[in-house]
Amino acid sequence: METTAVNVDLTRLKASICRESFYHFVQEFWETIIPETPVWNWHIEYLCDELQYMAERVFKGLPREYDLIINIPPGSTKSTVASVMFPAWVWTRMPTARCIGGSHAHSLAMDLSLKTRDIIFSEKYREYFPDIQLRQDQKAKSHFKNTKGGTRYAVGVGGSVTGMHGHFLLVDDPINPEQAVSEAELKTANRWLTSTLPTRKVDKEVVPLILIMQRLHQNDPSGHLLAMPDLKIKHINIPAERTNTIKPLYLRRYYKDGLFDPVRCSRAVLTEQRQILGEYGYAGQFLQHPVPLEGGAFKVGRITIDTPPSKMKRVVRYWDKAGTLNDGAYTAGVKMGEDHHGRFWILDVKRFQLEAFAREKLIKQTAKIDGKACYVLVEKEPGSGGKESAQNTIRNLAGYKVKSDNPGGKGSKELRADPFACQVNGENVFMAPGPWNKAYIEELQYFPNSTYKDQVDASSGAFSFLRPKRRKGVF
Repeated sequence: METTAVNVDLTRLKASICRESFYHFVQEFWETIIPETPVWNWHIEYLCDELQYMAERVFKGLPREYDLIINIPPGSTKSTVASVMFPAWVWTRMPTARCIGGSHAHSLAMDLSLKTRDIIFSEKYREYFPDIQLRQDQKAKSHFKNTKGGTRYAVGVGGSVTGMHGHFLLVDDPINPEQAVSEAELKTANRWLTSTLPTRKVDKEVVPLILIMQRLHQNDPSGHLLAMPDLKIKHINIPAERTNTIKPLYLRRYYKDGLFDPVRCSRAVLTEQRQILGEYGYAGQFLQHPVPLEGGAFKVGRITIDTPPSKMKRVVRYWDKAGTLNDGAYTAGVKMGEDHHGRFWILDVKRFQLEAFAREKLIKQTAKIDGKACYVLVEKEPGSGGKESAQNTIRNLAGYKVKSDNPGGKGSKELRADPFACQVNGENVFMAPGPWNKAYIEELQYFPNSTYKDQVDASSGAFSFLRPKRRKGVF
């Protein structure tokens, strides 16, 4: 009898500790779903504490202080902690909690939900928390409920959440690496995160969004949300190597020999992954900065900002046009010159989203400011619509040295940009100071993974005209 009483007391003690500490819960229940011996790197306890802090406010009904974005390399136990263990632990403190878990594919979301269910079905969980029981009529893999009213619902990004409301919105890898290069897939994921999912909160003042993912693109869901100025977000950024992008910055102290996890992400592992993924893939998925540290195709740190000389050999303004007001691609007009020392200068950039009439008006105003000594090139898009648009601009600029340019036969955007990139990387490109500098440099830095490519396209076209071996008969 005494032994039984001691065992009961020990079980209650362990259960109490697990309730009070999510990290202890993860340690205690690891073996219920994962057979491998755990590696307790520092980041696991850190992430557990961050998630518990947000949960405690929900338990008390307090307004959320922020939404949470966690960027961390693959294979770092992020899904086990945030998507599998966390909902099971939440029920030990708030059995009525409803959790919505989303991932890029419904099959992945369902698999994570199934693992949560496996924990709840485990002998240890039933022993520690006997009051948490699943309803017999609602225990499917993707949607199950307990007898207290709590639910765990799995959904793929873009999937329906109609009728569902959550106390916790958990989004784990909303896009995969293949989708990251698709503008349509990025838009779908971003729209779902910003327009659909937020309407599924039980209490919009209290319920947090928790997004955990590896970075894949400048405008992936993390980048999209971080660029929205009105959102209050805590951004945890944990790259595999110690870089200046670590957030919060004090986490640098936990890196050993420059590595965030010397076991999971050793030097040998990272070297292999760099070779497999290439520079862009590695920079996003492992460094959490979706552009190589040296700047991708354009080493933008090699562009010198300075006052341009008063006289140039040739000057051209190249227009890459778009025609939608406040949406889609930008119209970009890059003014570039070559000085008498063979150096190339970015003299000015116009960049805007306007409908056709206002766009053509601004293009003409710009031509007047540039003067008639400045050549004007207008990109001619494929098809009759593109030809007509270019012809309209040429008519609009009667009296100026203007012609259309068809870049379609010159290869891909990357191929067309390469000659200009060589000049940038060779420290032979200079730039006049101006308020447009930041947006211009950022687009070059992220190219070809940049959200927009209009300024790069216009720069490629301008340089193609200015370079010494330019095609005869352009003007």
